Amino acid sequence: MPKTSSAKARARRIRLLLFDVDGVLTDGKLFLFPVPTAGPADRPIVVEAKGFHAQDGAGISIARIAGLKTGLITRRSSETVALRARDLKLEHVHQGSQDKLKVFRQILVQEGLNRDEVAFVGDDVIDLPVMRNCGFSVAVANARHEVKAESHYVTPHAGGDGALRDVIEFILKAQGKWKQAVETYVGKENTGSN
Repeated sequence: MPKTSSAKARARRIRLLLFDVDGVLTDGKLFLFPVPTAGPADRPIVVEAKGFHAQDGAGISIARIAGLKTGLITRRSSETVALRARDLKLEHVHQGSQDKLKVFRQILVQEGLNRDEVAFVGDDVIDLPVMRNCGFSVAVANARHEVKAESHYVTPHAGGDGALRDVIEFILKAQGKWKQAVETYVGKENTGSN
């Protein structure tokens, strides 16, 4: 829920939506599966699995239609995340980022945006430096207390349960673009079917 009416005013200026992955795009759980290798003395390969919500993916497609760019900045590196990012056609994918604020500033320069035009969605204290420096900071419903306390908006849904979709809807509704973007998206999905 928005803390003040300024959340909508901040959302109106957003041209780029950035977000963390674990706890935002996912529910924060990491599933690591050892896969045995050929020899008994060999160490097993570890495969990582994460769950992503389809509504977040649809939201990113709707955001693209409305002209909103998207991207992720995460400390972890994961091929699973790389696959999902390619599937979603994210403009910015930064994994293994030990200094999220530095990456955020590089993106601003690359895009030619000022900080007021960028939103960031986080869930834990590692996200606070970027959240303190962007125009519209968002905490997911399952975020840590410190993160919620410093955000402009807290989503109704938890990370991995449609929280990113909540943010996209909030931004696009504040900009008056939601209805047309959804109609375009639905029209694309229904072309040639019946």
